[in-house]
Amino acid sequence: MKHTIMVVEDEEALALLLKYNLEKEGFDVVVESRGGKVVAEVERTMPSVILLDWMLPELSGVEICKLIRSKPDIKAIPIIMMTAKGEEEDKIKGLTSGADDYVTKPFSVPELMARVKANLRRAPEPLQEKELKFEDITMDLVEKKVFRGESYVHLGPTEFRLLKTLMESPGKVFSREYLLKTVWGDNIYVESRTVDVHIRRLRKSLNDFGPDYIRTVRATGYSLDTHNLENAEEV
Repeated sequence: MKHTIMVVEDEEALALLLKYNLEKEGFDVVVESRGGKVVAEVERTMPSVILLDWMLPELSGVEICKLIRSKPDIKAIPIIMMTAKGEEEDKIKGLTSGADDYVTKPFSVPELMARVKANLRRAPEPLQEKELKFEDITMDLVEKKVFRGESYVHLGPTEFRLLKTLMESPGKVFSREYLLKTVWGDNIYVESRTVDVHIRRLRKSLNDFGPDYIRTVRATGYSLDTHNLENAEEV
């Protein structure tokens, strides 16, 4: 499976340049520009390496680095700090905050690519999970296919991502806002009721082959469950 690299950079031109060159090297790329959203996005996408700008809106690279290192599930991800600060004491501050490597702007793209590949040697392996199962529903994460028993269920890309989110945490109640952020992303404006439309499509496709496992929780959201929802955990 391909490695994912997260680029945390608020300078759009540089972010696009890095994205282009990383994708050319065969990596998947996630771009985030706002410091306050980085940790949640890291937890969602689990990148293999993070390219982290020092100066960001909302939270600095140093603060983000410390937050990542404080969280057990993501603290091992290598971080390369990118900054215009060139003084030795600033480099030391970046490294002592938890960064694994440090490049000073302007840097050459080949040098940065070499640093990314070097840090990949100590990166956590990409998740190798190949399928999700819930009752008679099987989701093949490699072939992007869904089955109920032996029957193939045709789903659109959005419905597939919705079902994947629900199947990853059966019994939990996901709010519309959480589903919007997870399935559609932060940078796309979509009405919250759009979730209802796609849930209806997902329900219709699944229910042609078996019982309805998608539960609607009034004024809250949706859950994948076979039982009473009184004790379901809200996200």
